[in-house]
Amino acid sequence: MADRGASALSVPDDWPAHPDPILALNRMGSFDWDLDTGLFHMDAQAHEVFDVRPDEFDGRPESLASRVPAAEGSRLDAVVARAMKDGSENYGTYFRLRRRDGTLRWTRTQGYIRRDETGRPRRIIGIVRDATQEIGDMDAGRAQAEQDEARRRLTNVVQLATAALAHARTVDEVIEVLRDTHGLTRLGATSLVMGLVEAGRIRLVADGPQNDFVPGTRITRIDEPYPMSEAVRTLSPRFIESPEDFAERYPLLWKEITHLDITAAAYLPLIAQGRPIGAFGLLYSDRRGFSPEDRNVLVALGSGIAQSLQRAMLYEQEMDLAEGLQQAMLPRTIPSVPGCDVAVRYRAASIGGALGRDIGGDWYDLIPLPGGRVGAVIGDVQGHDTHAAAVMGQLRIVLRAYAAEGHPPATVMARASVFLHELDTDRFATCLYAEADLGTGVVQVVRAGHLDPLVRYGDGSCRHVPVEGGLPLGLSAEFGRLAYPVATFELDPGNTLVLCTDGLVEQPGADLDDGMHVLSALITAGPRDVRDLADRLIDVVDERRGDDDVALLVLRRHGPGAPRTFGRVQQHVSPGDPEGLTEARHMIRAAVRSWGAGGQSDEIELVADELMTNALMHTEGSAIVTLRLLTGTDRRLRVEVEDSSSALPRRRDAGDDGVSGRGLLLVEALADAWGVEARGGGKCVWSEFLVSRTAG
Repeated sequence: MADRGASALSVPDDWPAHPDPILALNRMGSFDWDLDTGLFHMDAQAHEVFDVRPDEFDGRPESLASRVPAAEGSRLDAVVARAMKDGSENYGTYFRLRRRDGTLRWTRTQGYIRRDETGRPRRIIGIVRDATQEIGDMDAGRAQAEQDEARRRLTNVVQLATAALAHARTVDEVIEVLRDTHGLTRLGATSLVMGLVEAGRIRLVADGPQNDFVPGTRITRIDEPYPMSEAVRTLSPRFIESPEDFAERYPLLWKEITHLDITAAAYLPLIAQGRPIGAFGLLYSDRRGFSPEDRNVLVALGSGIAQSLQRAMLYEQEMDLAEGLQQAMLPRTIPSVPGCDVAVRYRAASIGGALGRDIGGDWYDLIPLPGGRVGAVIGDVQGHDTHAAAVMGQLRIVLRAYAAEGHPPATVMARASVFLHELDTDRFATCLYAEADLGTGVVQVVRAGHLDPLVRYGDGSCRHVPVEGGLPLGLSAEFGRLAYPVATFELDPGNTLVLCTDGLVEQPGADLDDGMHVLSALITAGPRDVRDLADRLIDVVDERRGDDDVALLVLRRHGPGAPRTFGRVQQHVSPGDPEGLTEARHMIRAAVRSWGAGGQSDEIELVADELMTNALMHTEGSAIVTLRLLTGTDRRLRVEVEDSSSALPRRRDAGDDGVSGRGLLLVEALADAWGVEARGGGKCVWSEFLVSRTAG
């Protein structure tokens, strides 16, 4: 018994077994990773698990990238990094690796993290083993749950992509959403390609994250043997499930992309309203094959891309049409006008930030007029669409025609308002019309609901000129308020007139008066040259990224040394309008002084005042006073007052106590000549003064 007992307690000579054969028998390989040097040592069994020959591995983890797909490698790195960061002693996870024949298999790894006395990770010792059988024996419910989760993630990706595409307004923005690195990662793809159908060909508009186009494929025919052409031609998706499948079906393309390590691809036709507008391809480096669910989700993604792309293409077409219409409606060139420098600028609205441009109804115009005068127009039709641009073009032409016919500013504005009211439109427009005599510097301004003009003076200071305004064009005609007040001021040599639309002034959340103060400060600090000043003001709007279009007109009267142009000034005076009389007197005084006849200004102003008063008192309508400088053998200054009455003025004896009747006697005594001319249904009473070249 003793012998038998001793024999039972005896042990083999090689007991306990060495761990290496135990690991090998269980098809486990071991590794030792030195984190300081980065060296990664694997035993022979680990080489078998990774399907790597010893001479193919140089001891660095990066060299295993050919066996571990990118997505699996990223997930594995995240597991190891998290364990090292949170102080764990070990970790474990499943991952897939690609064998030499290209097939994928499940692998299990476990690692033990060794740290120094400070807790810093220095070394990882662990095992790897083939886990194909484990995964194959996994509970069916768990496998189904993982498939459902994967499907849910893919569906979520499509929903996120669709939501992002909803904000894309141009083709470039659609491409940017899809080509975004994060977007590709969410889709699980390595690269993408997109082409648009144009005139029977496919033009590539995007390829890969970096636009690395394959040579010879930028423009291809639809009948060529490429997967994108085939998808467009058949209106059906093309799913390529393996490298072998790719090489067999599309050898021309495969030989150009072999270096990209593509294992699968999906090419989707982009169909809008039953016709192909392009194709979209996703290329993968870490998958083989597509399940029915995968295919359905990707087809849904293609449908969403097609809708966004069609919307973007229609938007760009509309924008091209609108911008072309806007450019056609705005003046092609600004005429050169003697006596001033002019700069104009137009900036389209930027809706939703810096991306995308919109169209609007803002406009400017410069109208050369007889007698050294010039008309400057700035206006804004309500709305931001092609209709606003069309209305703007018609208004611009009408204003130019009325001004060129010689109508005074108030009449020009009133007739334009009637014209807009009679159009078949519900739009109204704000407008400002300034008529400047560049010889005298007298500026007459009419404002229809628009911003006041601004003037920068010779000392650099700037202020806005208050102008009593009327209703916007269209509305004044609708409400029967067509009498537009006329303001008069002087633009001295070297001074600059600035006209703009509200897009240059208004800022979200800011008061309009504050905006005018800011604009005045910008003009004060801006360059002297009108072109440089206009550029600077538009640059400020671009920096601000305003959501309204801007029209700008800057006019600088030449300095004292510039040649002077003589002509005429004119003022409309309504009955019962004392301000109109005051403005007319101011205009006459300024013109007489500018024309070098300051010494005779009292006589000329007194005669003009008498003629205007007679017209307003003895007729039922308004009067138009015009002051002309006539040059020839002598220099004469002519005052004309027109009214709508055909009754001729006559001299009469006022008597000793009379308060009226002396007007024409005064005109006859002060003027060198006077007379009456018939003008249509009315008349013109005129007087002339000989002006010395050295007077005043």
